[in-house]
Amino acid sequence: MTALPGETPGTVGTDTPQDTVSPPEAGAEGPEHAEAPDASDAPGVPDASDAPDPSDAPDAPDASEGGESSGTAADAEDDDASGDAEAEAGADAAPAEAAPAAELSEAQAELAAQRELRERIEKRKAEKTGPIAAGTGLSGTAAELLAAVRAVESGEKAGTAFFDRPAEAPAARRPAPAAAQPPRTSAPDAARTARTVTPEALDAVRAVLTEGGAPEALARAAVGALGEQAAELLRTDPWRLLAVPGVRPEQADGFARALLGADCGPDDGRRTAALVGWVLERAALQGHTALDADVVRTALAERAVGDPDAAVRDAVEEGVALVFQEGDEPSADDAGAADGETDEAGDADVVREPVQVLLGLDRYALAEESLADGLARLVNACEKAADWAEAAASAPSPSAAELIRTTAAAGLVAHSGGEAARAEPAALITAARGLGLRALGATHSEDGRRRLAAATGDPDTAVTLSGLLSGAQGPGRDEDGALALDLLVVLDAPQLDVEGAAVLVEALADGARLVLSGDPGVLGSAGAGRVFADVLASHACPQVVSRTPDPGPIGELVSGIGIGELNQVDAPGKEVVIVPVRDAGEAVHRTVQLVADSVPRAFSIPSGETQVITVGHGGAAGTRALNEALKQRLNPGPGRFGGFDPGDRVVHVPAPGRAVPGVVLSADAEGLRLDCGGVPVVVPQERVESSVRHGWALSAHQAAGMRWPAAVVVLPGDAAQGLSRPWVYTAFGRGERHLSVVHGVDQALPRAVAQVPAQERTTRLRPLLEALPTPDAAS
Repeated sequence: MTALPGETPGTVGTDTPQDTVSPPEAGAEGPEHAEAPDASDAPGVPDASDAPDPSDAPDAPDASEGGESSGTAADAEDDDASGDAEAEAGADAAPAEAAPAAELSEAQAELAAQRELRERIEKRKAEKTGPIAAGTGLSGTAAELLAAVRAVESGEKAGTAFFDRPAEAPAARRPAPAAAQPPRTSAPDAARTARTVTPEALDAVRAVLTEGGAPEALARAAVGALGEQAAELLRTDPWRLLAVPGVRPEQADGFARALLGADCGPDDGRRTAALVGWVLERAALQGHTALDADVVRTALAERAVGDPDAAVRDAVEEGVALVFQEGDEPSADDAGAADGETDEAGDADVVREPVQVLLGLDRYALAEESLADGLARLVNACEKAADWAEAAASAPSPSAAELIRTTAAAGLVAHSGGEAARAEPAALITAARGLGLRALGATHSEDGRRRLAAATGDPDTAVTLSGLLSGAQGPGRDEDGALALDLLVVLDAPQLDVEGAAVLVEALADGARLVLSGDPGVLGSAGAGRVFADVLASHACPQVVSRTPDPGPIGELVSGIGIGELNQVDAPGKEVVIVPVRDAGEAVHRTVQLVADSVPRAFSIPSGETQVITVGHGGAAGTRALNEALKQRLNPGPGRFGGFDPGDRVVHVPAPGRAVPGVVLSADAEGLRLDCGGVPVVVPQERVESSVRHGWALSAHQAAGMRWPAAVVVLPGDAAQGLSRPWVYTAFGRGERHLSVVHGVDQALPRAVAQVPAQERTTRLRPLLEALPTPDAAS
């Protein structure tokens, strides 16, 4: 079965994953996978229950399995797959010869920008002709990381010898841009950066896949993941097939047995190295940038690896994973205290916390290192003597005045608050522009951009983050490649993943100010990392907490959820309505009734402005079932354009983690034509199945960063395991004027609000920020 875009097939009611990864989805596989699969279970065929969701964020348990959901394809911006849809969907059923679309899209340009960052890092590494001692050629943590990688690759040292240490203050890299507005520069040509897939390479990979019993449809994805030498790599190391999105270890094992016969076993070094990488990639899909080494060993043991310790050591020495140490190693002077001894003064026993050893993939390690250094650069390079006192005095609220004063004295500021607090960053942007500064606000979605523009009263003050990075929106870049900005305010900051944040900070010039603004209570980013939460927790910069409450019954309800209380609120105008249901069938019926009849009649809100939000994509009341029922009622048709008809509400997923609502206009030889918030979009025919789905009903992760006049939140009985406080907080806050809750989970709802907080993600950004010298940071 082909996964719909934005879905994790096989899940019943979740888009909120658990972050405990030991191992990802372990125990969900049946014994039938132990043998070489047949046509339906062929090795390399992406299992539906394991396919990543390209538009949802991590953080939710799978209600159907009781295990983890794959969350999102956080690795969709891998270097070599940016031009092909296959890397996002696992295996594209389109003909292998179909060429990717040549036209430049926002997603491609954003991925190209991320690739440029990694290329700069790799270039810096390549300039070194031999191993360098930590702290000599470079400074701080970046130098130690580079030294570790080189020493491991050369065999000079074991990877376990290298650990994190605090970095020194980064040196200034470039001057701030001139005040004059530079001309807009064009985004990089995606066609130039995308990997070229030759027919010869595809034919060679098809031959190897066929020999191993895997479907030929994986050929293009395999070349995208492994490069032109994919056929040779797969023949010598069949477990490299795990690098193809959606392939499971059982399928790779069957593929290896078919190619190698008796020459392979569960402790084959090639297999264990591939499994370590696979476990870390699966963890990244759930938001982690690193994993505790013990968690990785447990995952390997459950995959029949006889010596997990040796497997981890080998993987580190081969460069599959990097190893990091969190915490201080006990010194010789501390040895006695660690054994429970007391000092001469008779002080109480001193017991040191055990050191945590983490394993991570280099792409996330480099992104976190780069982001931490970049944030410290902004903190230390900004001119703090700016006088914005007059602007603060004329601010529309005390919280806005505090934000203006704080930004005047800091290069990096964290601002938190609810929906009403978005007026404060708007006031800051307006004040900065009034002072002659180049100030801009960037949002997660087009809907957020419109709301910010309405708050500032100037459409030129608001862009989407993807549009800013691609060059499609905003002032463009200066001659040094930096964004031509003096102040950038990023709203919806919880949606920032670590790689996207690293690209953004790298694009800011020395002397520029960055304000990260968002609601800490909402669901986290679709990609790996928890940038906003780590910045807040590290106290690496001044923090401004809004004192502006969200108004009305919906605001009162959501504010209570944020502190773990599900309160009854007075709603004289029926702003909040609870609709109890007995089963999923009744939930679907009542949802359709609310969208088509009740809400339009009671509030004069058209059906097209009411958004349905549910916990998961599968199940009897998931997004698929609800979209089917809503289409039959609101826009029936034969679906002659790949399942879609003119007038259908859809969600376009141009890149993993980005869900763009739209309406189908028509279709022709070029593809499916959409209107996405007034922006015309043409989706090529071969991309429709993998990147467009019906959008009357969304998951809460897809709806994050957007609001509608009315929202209908559907909670069927099988959704109980997918509920958490952040999920409920996010879903209930999507309606501006009206919220209906189709309630079928009984006491699971108040229990989730009170007892199920956000699932922690394992990241390294917070300790990196805490270790960096930021003398002007506020605690």
